[in-house]
Amino acid sequence: MSQPYQIAASEVIDEIEVTRSRFICYISPCDSQQAFKQFLKEIQLQHPQANHHCYAFVAGHPLDSQRYGFSDDGEPSGTAGKPMLAVLQGSGVGEVAAIVVRYFGGTKLGTGGLQRAYSASVRSALASLVIETKVPKVYKTIACQYTQVNDILHLVKQVGAEVISQDFAENVDLTLAIPEQGVELLVEQLKTLSSGQLTLNNINK
Repeated sequence: MSQPYQIAASEVIDEIEVTRSRFICYISPCDSQQAFKQFLKEIQLQHPQANHHCYAFVAGHPLDSQRYGFSDDGEPSGTAGKPMLAVLQGSGVGEVAAIVVRYFGGTKLGTGGLQRAYSASVRSALASLVIETKVPKVYKTIACQYTQVNDILHLVKQVGAEVISQDFAENVDLTLAIPEQGVELLVEQLKTLSSGQLTLNNINK
């Protein structure tokens, strides 16, 4: 999952009508289950009279099977949450949540009709979503001499990493955010620069 991927970068509200039923889709960036729960709570408060608040979310990489969830919220099993999740995953966008609020219009749509309606609602909303590219990063520290700082900063820049914090004491302690794809290269370059003296360390939590 270390390759850069697309993530949601805006909120969208989109409404479609199917056989007099209203389907209002809310899409929001979502990087955790906690963030999703808050999002769902807000939509439920906005639409207390709605018949259903169906949802799907992918809280990480679009293909990460450990970080997604969905619910039919009272619709027949498999007619809302799963089709919505399939549309999200098919879009190739991660860190995204979709909630479809349904106001029943008096005509039953049947299982196939519901699947199509919920899928169409999410697809329609995704068309307006702003996306951006996320580069997965790892966080490391490195301790060095003052005379080595400029060389290290040059190497850091070459791999697209950034310095998160600097602590100047007897030595210099740098905290780095490094693109996952650049970690091995930076390790090798630091070895070459310092004859194996400089190493990246995990952050103590």
